[in-house]
Amino acid sequence: MTFSPPESAPAVPSPPADPAWRNPGGSFYFFYLFAIAATAGALLSDAILTLALKADQIDPQRATTILSIVVAVGGLTSLVAFPLVGRLSDRTTARLGRRRPFLLAAAALIAAGSVLIVAANDVVVLTLAYIVVGTGSVAAMVATAAIVPDQFEPDRRGTPSSMVGLGSPIGAVLGLFLAQLVQPHLAAMVLLPAGVAVVALLLLTVVLKDRRLSPSERPPFVWRDFLGTFWVSPLRYPSFGLAWLSRLFIFLGVAAVNAYQAFYLIDVQHVDSATVGTTIFVATLILTVASLIFAPVAGKISDRIHRRKPFVVVAALIFAVGLGLVAAADSVPAFLMAIGVMGIGQGVYFAVDFALVTEVLPDPGNPGKDLGIMNLANNLPVMIVPAVAPALLAIGATAATPQNFTVLFGAGAIAAVISALFILPIRGVR
Repeated sequence: MTFSPPESAPAVPSPPADPAWRNPGGSFYFFYLFAIAATAGALLSDAILTLALKADQIDPQRATTILSIVVAVGGLTSLVAFPLVGRLSDRTTARLGRRRPFLLAAAALIAAGSVLIVAANDVVVLTLAYIVVGTGSVAAMVATAAIVPDQFEPDRRGTPSSMVGLGSPIGAVLGLFLAQLVQPHLAAMVLLPAGVAVVALLLLTVVLKDRRLSPSERPPFVWRDFLGTFWVSPLRYPSFGLAWLSRLFIFLGVAAVNAYQAFYLIDVQHVDSATVGTTIFVATLILTVASLIFAPVAGKISDRIHRRKPFVVVAALIFAVGLGLVAAADSVPAFLMAIGVMGIGQGVYFAVDFALVTEVLPDPGNPGKDLGIMNLANNLPVMIVPAVAPALLAIGATAATPQNFTVLFGAGAIAAVISALFILPIRGVR
């Protein structure tokens, strides 16, 4: 059951107070990208590095199990948080606007959750801490994503969309760089990236000219509509549904590498656990540089020729090749080369796909809720991969290689190919 008009009917957005898009540029781009990247840096430095180290500190014998529990529960929380925060931000009538209050809330939650990670001494507290950090990151991601359809007309979304897409790899470099600067002091490795994220979100709150929603524009609360917060019918909005599935499968590959590369480098490539943060930083830097070279160019060309789908399909296939090379890597240099290929595909996919998504939203006038549902596709894999990874890692395992990372990363490559296939039938976007 759905509560939105069918895809064949034009979506009717809430009437804005100012019908013109602001199309901000110049210094706004800097603060916008800084906030996205710093938020991703705080979250990903935890997910890729510091949570694994904290789990090992709590119980070295059960570290992978602890990490799986923490990340899976955090992902489950995001299932509720993304669409709910999006719906709330769409309906917010605060003087600060619809998005700025959530940027402030994000800063507060990331700060509090990071302190709790440092203080955690068991799996329950660590899980709670990651939920708090994750909820803060959700608030930031929903608010910053909604800024694109809020502020930019469709033909000018390529550049800000590329910033949304590049925020994660740039943020990973930033967060891991800050974390490895202060290794092996785990408290500083957690708190330094979090502190930078807090500052960045506060700066964006100051510079953002956020439109205030008047009480007359906000529809009355109806329980039926509230339940619709967590659902968009793929039958009525097939293009949105296909875009969602494409994202889900590409992020299955991303999550496989992000969550398990620390263990892979230590167990397979025999990198010292005391310096694994530096190796992961180098890998993330390579991925990000590759993304930075190709993604902005792809975004601009996509805007100019008014085509999204070819870029997204090719990018997903390149990402699949990169993951296949990761699965076959027999040395750290080979792993780093594979990460570079992944970076090209991941960067272009994230940049152009987000612009595509903004053009298939069921309700363009209230994008927060639908972008929140789209973000579930980014985060469901964080829960799915830890659930299936133990079974995949056990396939073909031996006493010499108790965890088969080749199978895990190979499965991620297959998921990326499937992601490309879901883009092809999308209608309404070239």
